[in-house]
Amino acid sequence: CILGTHHEKGAQTFWSVVNRLPLSGNAVLCWKFCHVFHKLLRDGHSNVLKDSVRYKNELSDMSRMWGHLSEGYGQLCSIYLKLLRTKMEFHTKNPRFPGNLQVSNRQLDEAGENDVNNFFQLTVEMFDYLECELNLFQTVFSSLDMSRSVSVTAAGQCRLAPLIQVILDCSHLYDYTVKLLFKLHSCLPADTLQGHRDRFLEQFRKLKDLFYRSSNLQYFKRLIQIPQLPENPPNFLRASALSEHISPVVVIPAEASSPDSEPITDLVEMDTASQSLFDNKFDDIFGSSFSCDPFNFNSQNGMSKDDKDRLIEQLYGEITALKEELENFKAESTRGAVQLRGRASELEAELAEQQHLKQQAQDESEFLRTELEELKKQQEDTEKAQRSLTEIERRAHANEQRYSKLKEKYSELVQNHADLLRKNAEVTKQITVARQAQGDVEREKKELEDSFQRVSEQAQRKSQEQAEVLETLKRELAASRQELQVLQGTLESSTQAGAEQNTRIASLEQEKSKLSRAAEQHREEMAALQAELQQLQDTLSCEQEISRTELEMLQTQLRDKESAEQVLQQRLAKEQLSLLRGTAHEAEHIVQDALARMEDPAHVSCTSSADCLLFRTRAASECAEQLQDAHSKYLLDGAAVGSLLPCLALFAHLVSDTLLQGSATSHVAPVEPADRLLELCKQCGSEAVSYFGALQDPGMVTSADCSLVTSCLGQISAIGEELRPRGLDVKQEELGDLVDKEMAATAAAIETASARIEEMLSKARAGDTGVKLEVNERILGSCTSLMQAIHVLVLASKDLQREIVESGRGAASPKEFYAKNSRWTEGLISASKAVGWGATVMVDAADLVVQGKGTFEELMVCSREIAASTAQLVAASKVKADKDSTNLCKLQQASRGVNQATANVVASTKAGKSQVEDKDSMDFSSMTLTQIKRQEMDSQVRVLDLENQLQKERQKLGELRKKHYELAGVAEGWEEDG
Repeated sequence: CILGTHHEKGAQTFWSVVNRLPLSGNAVLCWKFCHVFHKLLRDGHSNVLKDSVRYKNELSDMSRMWGHLSEGYGQLCSIYLKLLRTKMEFHTKNPRFPGNLQVSNRQLDEAGENDVNNFFQLTVEMFDYLECELNLFQTVFSSLDMSRSVSVTAAGQCRLAPLIQVILDCSHLYDYTVKLLFKLHSCLPADTLQGHRDRFLEQFRKLKDLFYRSSNLQYFKRLIQIPQLPENPPNFLRASALSEHISPVVVIPAEASSPDSEPITDLVEMDTASQSLFDNKFDDIFGSSFSCDPFNFNSQNGMSKDDKDRLIEQLYGEITALKEELENFKAESTRGAVQLRGRASELEAELAEQQHLKQQAQDESEFLRTELEELKKQQEDTEKAQRSLTEIERRAHANEQRYSKLKEKYSELVQNHADLLRKNAEVTKQITVARQAQGDVEREKKELEDSFQRVSEQAQRKSQEQAEVLETLKRELAASRQELQVLQGTLESSTQAGAEQNTRIASLEQEKSKLSRAAEQHREEMAALQAELQQLQDTLSCEQEISRTELEMLQTQLRDKESAEQVLQQRLAKEQLSLLRGTAHEAEHIVQDALARMEDPAHVSCTSSADCLLFRTRAASECAEQLQDAHSKYLLDGAAVGSLLPCLALFAHLVSDTLLQGSATSHVAPVEPADRLLELCKQCGSEAVSYFGALQDPGMVTSADCSLVTSCLGQISAIGEELRPRGLDVKQEELGDLVDKEMAATAAAIETASARIEEMLSKARAGDTGVKLEVNERILGSCTSLMQAIHVLVLASKDLQREIVESGRGAASPKEFYAKNSRWTEGLISASKAVGWGATVMVDAADLVVQGKGTFEELMVCSREIAASTAQLVAASKVKADKDSTNLCKLQQASRGVNQATANVVASTKAGKSQVEDKDSMDFSSMTLTQIKRQEMDSQVRVLDLENQLQKERQKLGELRKKHYELAGVAEGWEEDG
C-alpha cells in the first residue's frame, strides 16, 4: 500500500478498496484498517493526507458507532479512529510537520513563525495529539491479561502491533513539547504556563510507565528498541536544563519482521467448526449410538416380537444406508468444494498474474516514456551545450582575430619605434658631426689667431728686416684676412647651423621623449594585451577542455541511453509479443470451445433465428475489418499492440458466438441449407483457429491474414439471408384491416363449429343408444366446452390487442400502428388463421367419430393441434402487452381454460375408445402346440410389418414436418430455397 501511494502519488486506490470493506460490521477488520491507515499517514506519499481528509466525517461516525460496543475490539476501534482523526487535523493545521513527525530544530522554530502565540497554540495541539496516543496505549494494555504471555499469542500480537506506530509518534511529540515549553518559558512568565507544566507532568508519568511496560514485552524486543525517559521530568524554570535534555530515539532493527504477520486461522477454524457441526447434526437429531434399542414397540398391540425385530433391523439397515449416503455426499461435497476452491484460487492467481503483467507492462511503458522524455531533455541539453560550444568557438575565433590585429598593431608600433630609433641615431650622429666641425672651426680659429699673433710678432720683428717681403706679407695678410673673413663667415654660418642643429636636436629630444613615452605606453598596452590574450587563451583552452569533456560525457551518456533504450525496446517488443501470443492463445481456446460445443449432443436442442445469426455475423465482419486495420498498424509500429489486443479478444468472442448461433439456426432450418450452414461454421472456426495460431508464431505474424475468416462469415451471412423471413405478400397499409378480418373469421369459424357440434349432439341423441350414445355425448360435450373456451380466448385476445394498439400508437391511427409493427401483425394473422383452421378440422374429425367413420386418434390429434394454435395466438398477443395489464391476466386465464378443455377432450376420447373397442380374450383351450406356434409366428410377422410401417410413417412424418416448415416459412415471408 505504501509503495502504491508513492507510485500513484495519492491514496485514491486505497480508499476505493476500503470503501468496499465491511468496516462497520467486523471489528477486527476495522482495527487492522486503522493500523494500515496509520502506517500510510506516516510513511505514505504526502498526498495521502489530502485524499483522506474527505473521509474524516465517516471515520468519526464509525468511531461513535464502535464506541457503543464495550467488549472486544469495539472500544479499541473507537479510540484508534479518534486518534487518526486527531492526527489528520493536526497535520492539516500544521502542514510543516510530515506524517512521520520528523522535523529539525530549525523547522520546529519556523513552524511557530517567531510568534509566541503560535508556539503556545502549537504546544496545546501537541498535548491533545499526545493525549490521544496515550489513551490508545492505555486502552490496549487494559484490554490484555498481563498475567499471561499475551505478546506471543496471535490475539495479543494483533492488538499490540499498532502500538509500534504509537511509540514512534509519542517519542517525537514528547521531544517537541519539551523544546517548545523551554522556548515558552523564555518568553512568558512562569505563572502563565502553570497549566502547561501540570499537563506535561501528567503525560510524562503516563508515557514513562507505558514505555517501561512495553520494553518488557517479548513482542517488542525483537521489533523495536524503546527508549527510556529520564527519572525526573525537565525543570522548565531553569533555562540551562535544556542542555541536559536528551531526545528519545526509537530504533527499528533492519531485520525486524512485519508486525502484521499474524496467522490467519479464522477461516480454518470456521471450516473446522462447520464440519464438526455438520458431522454431529445427524447424531444430535437421532442420538449418538444405537447400541440400546431406541424404538420400543412393546407397548403396541397386535404386533409380534418377530415383526418388531424385523422392523428394527430394517430401520437399522435404512439408517446405515442413509449414514453411508450422507458420508458419501459429504465426501463428494468436500471434494467438490476443495476442487472449486482450488479452481477459484487458480483463476484468481491467473487473474492476478494477468493484472500484474498488465500493470508491469504499463509501468514499463511509463518508464520507457519517462526515459524517452529524459533522453529528449538530454538531447536538448546536448544541443544547448553544442550551441554554447559553437558560441565559445566563435568568441575564440574573434579573440584570435583581435589578437592578430593587436599583433599587427604591435609589429607596426615596433617598426615605428625602430624607425624613430634610427632617426634618433642619425640626428645624434649629425649633431656629433656638427659638434666635431664646430670644434675644428674653433681649433682653426685658435690656430689662426696663434698664427696671426706669430705673424704679427714676426712681422714686427722682421718689419725692418724683411721690408721687401712686406708687400708679399700684406698681400698674404689681405689674403689671410679674406680667408679669415671667409672663415668667419663660415664660422658664423657654422654657428647658425649649430644653433639650428641645437634647436633641431632639442625638438628631436622632445620628440624622442614623446616617442619614448608613446613607446612605453604602447609597451604597457602590449603587455596588458598580451596578458589579456594569454588569459583568453587559457580560458579558451579550459573551456574547450571542459566542453570536450562534457561533450564526451554527453556522448557516452547518449550511447548508454541509446543502448538502454534499445534493450528496453527489445524487452517491450518481447512483452508485446508475449501479450499478443497469450491473447491469441486464449482466442484460439474460445473458438475451439465453440467448435466443441457444436459437437456436444446437449447443444442439439438449442435453436436460433436467422435474424440473430445475421446480427452476430455482421458484428463479426465489422470486427474483422477493425482487426485487419489494427494488425496492419501493429506491423508498421509494434507499439500499436494496445489497439490489436482488444480487437483480437472481441473478434474471438464474436466468431464463437456466430458459430454457436449458426449451429443453433441449422437445427430449425431445412436440411440442405442446414448442412451448408453447419459446414461453413466448422470451416470458419478452423480458419479462425489457423489465424490465431499464425499470430502465436513470431515468424508468421506478418503473413497472418483473416480474409478467409471474413469470406466464411460472408457466406454464412448469405445463408442467413436465405433463411430470413420476407413477410406476408400484403401491403403494410392493409395489415390492420387484415388483422380485423382474420380475427372476425376466427370467431365466426368457432361459432360455426359450436353450432355443428350442437347439431351433431342432437342427432346422436336421436339416433344412438347405449354405450355409443354415452361415448358420443361425452366427446361432443368436451368438444363444446373446448369451443366455448376458445371463444373466450379469442375475445380476450381482441381486448388485449385493442389495449396494445391504444397504448402504443400515440397520435397515429391503428392501421399505422399495425403497419409500423408489421412483424407482430403478421404473427397475429398467422395465429388467427391456425385457430380457425384447427376448429374446423376438429369439428370434422368429431363428426366422423360420431358417425363411426373416423378414429379416436384423429380427434385427439386435432384437439392438441387446436390447443397449440391457441397457444400461438396467446404468445403473439401478449408479446407487446404490459405485464401488469388486466386483459393480459384474462388472456392467460382463458389460455389455461383452453388447456383444461383440451385435456378433457383427450381424456373423454380415450375413455370412449376403451369402451368401444373389443376386449375379447383369446381362447387357447382348443389350440394345439403347432397352432399356437403358427399363430406366434404370424404375430411376429405382424409385429415386424407394423414396425416397418411405423418406421415409414415416422419418416413420412419427418418429411411432412419439413415441408410444413417450408410452407410456413413462405407464409411468414421467408425466402424460398433455390
